[in-house]
Amino acid sequence: MALTKERKNELVNVYTGIFEKCQGVIFADNKGLSVEDLTQLRKKIRAAEGECRITKNRLVRIALGKAGLPVPRELMVGAMVAGFAYGNLPGVAKVIADFAKDHDNLLVRGGLLGNTVLNAAQVQALAELRPLPVVRAQFLGLLSAPASRIVGAVAGSVRQIVNVVKAYADKDAAPAAA
Repeated sequence: MALTKERKNELVNVYTGIFEKCQGVIFADNKGLSVEDLTQLRKKIRAAEGECRITKNRLVRIALGKAGLPVPRELMVGAMVAGFAYGNLPGVAKVIADFAKDHDNLLVRGGLLGNTVLNAAQVQALAELRPLPVVRAQFLGLLSAPASRIVGAVAGSVRQIVNVVKAYADKDAAPAAA
């Protein structure tokens, strides 16, 4: 079914709005995926703070230009699905990469990270990054480790002084009791 000019303009405006507010997008070839597979992919991407849309290449190119982003024409060939990341691009990339492992029909082509065009290998590397909460926890651990060591050293010294004072007090108290 052909799209009317009004519907095309509406889709370009929708895509432009999405590109302006998302962190990045992953493009994949969806040739041969069933509706059920696409529904599963949409649910998983939504859980990863993203959105999955089957897009028209020409309209996406126009929307990218309107949003001031690079237009990776080499990525936009044939039937395409786009995974838009609003909060966590590595999470969306991981969902799509994992889904592609289980479904041979889904082929990751590349993506955009801000103004940077990513190829399929770069998207795969992005998907292999640790989740953001894990990275934050590791970073906080690195920051708190020196402070913990200082506290341990100071507490150890204080403990030694307290033990010496207690030993003298016990020594002085023992003859008085006898």
